Amino acid sequence: MPLAVERVLPDIAAAIDVIHAQVSGGGRLIYLGAGTSGRLGILDASECPPTYGVKPGLVVGLIAGGEYAIQHAVEGAEDSREGGVNDLKNIGLTAQDVVVGIAASGRTPYVIAGLEYARQLGCRTVGISCNPGSAVSTTAEFAITPVVGAEVVTGSSRMKAGTAQKLVLNMLSTGLMIKSGQSVRQPDGRCGRHQRKTACAPGQYRQKRYRM
Repeated sequence: MPLAVERVLPDIAAAIDVIHAQVSGGGRLIYLGAGTSGRLGILDASECPPTYGVKPGLVVGLIAGGEYAIQHAVEGAEDSREGGVNDLKNIGLTAQDVVVGIAASGRTPYVIAGLEYARQLGCRTVGISCNPGSAVSTTAEFAITPVVGAEVVTGSSRMKAGTAQKLVLNMLSTGLMIKSGQSVRQPDGRCGRHQRKTACAPGQYRQKRYRM
């Protein structure tokens, strides 16, 4: 999986630049997916406030089937084109936002419809899939396509594809935060921005900003 992701690093870097430009202008980073892909987007979005100290809502994760689908299978939710559009409407999507559609197969109707709607509004869009030339890749303005090959368990895209997708999502959000000046480190690598000073030993308060 790392090699598959390494091959698409230029695509990831281009997406980070676009995401940063939009967020700097007041927009949001919005992940859209179904099943494992949706859960990975929610995971990455949920980690941004505690890790980087940003406000909840700057990075948003949406999953087909809603909150219930985070822990349970919602049969047919991924096939709802209307669901993808409505979920974006319900969060007040605007042209300032960036929508990142996530689908291992690249064929998920929920994601494709959401990307189409986002582009109609004038949003910048990114498609993450593991199949070159997929509908998600061609619908989005930017495509990130780590090709991981066949899964060990046929059809179980939460394995190799899911791992590659998580790596890509981590890079997108981390790259955004670094470019936005939200990522800091101590000389010894401990005590990030979100931690209280009482959790740090004496002499660890000096911070060095990452530059990208």
